[in-house]
Amino acid sequence: MTNRLKVLFYGTPAFALPTFEAVLRHHDVVAVVTQPDRPAHRGQRVTAPPVKTRALAAGLPIFQPPRLRDPEWPEHLRALGADVGVVVAFGQILPQAVLDAPRRGSINVHGSLLPRYRGVTLMQMDAGMDTGPMLRSESIVIGAAETAGELAARLATLGAEVLIDTLAQLDTLTPTPQRHEDATLAPRLKRTDGYLDWTRPARELVNIVRGCNPWPGGLARGPAGVLTIWRATALDDGRTLAPGTLAASESGLAIATSKGALQPVEVQPENRRAMSWSDYLRGARLQAGAVFVMPDAVRPEP
Repeated sequence: MTNRLKVLFYGTPAFALPTFEAVLRHHDVVAVVTQPDRPAHRGQRVTAPPVKTRALAAGLPIFQPPRLRDPEWPEHLRALGADVGVVVAFGQILPQAVLDAPRRGSINVHGSLLPRYRGVTLMQMDAGMDTGPMLRSESIVIGAAETAGELAARLATLGAEVLIDTLAQLDTLTPTPQRHEDATLAPRLKRTDGYLDWTRPARELVNIVRGCNPWPGGLARGPAGVLTIWRATALDDGRTLAPGTLAASESGLAIATSKGALQPVEVQPENRRAMSWSDYLRGARLQAGAVFVMPDAVRPEP
């Protein structure tokens, strides 16, 4: 493609990196706007966002404003002379004056098939929360055992591809308004979202485990303490056992639910590395009849 655009790039986490790399290959990045360095990981060491680290390696100008709502920013960004802004998981709601700073406005690579389902949407941004008209969208099939983290990695790659195609067709695309009445909320995950309530069906609990990987994981408390379940499968077990009870199945010990049983595959005890379910059972010396409860419940007896 010969029509290289001057791009003002906004992004912060690793999810934004595939799109950032694609823009670097196909266009000219005039500057990068990312979140400020913040404490991270167990040591709470101040850490640069992944996008900043890559921008430094590329020798690009970098801005890390705590608030882009401050009145001086629109003019400052306009002076960069960008043709278009590209926003990927930046982490702040951008005011309209900031979105309008590039000559052709700003485009968001959104990891959802707006307004409801999984896929990627390229959206002309407005001052609302994911409310702008859509330029392009691509759907994606979720794997039967795919985790949220694995899906996010695929969406990040797909978003990069769709963005480059969108920028190439920018003169011919007609934005399509969203059906706002179909919109659903996707609030930020909390640790308690991973709590496993064994009175729910096994297949629902497996989906919670998948949706909470890589954070916070599916969480339960057993006789050996809090256990994070990273991967699991659902078993169609016709027996009636008290939910949370460890019981023998054809594939080993599984945890009874209100419908079927949950068979952990990969787990992580408190302050330990991740391991297979069979290794955990051997180390914890658990047998059929042991009970698992929600993490904030009283520790069950062995």
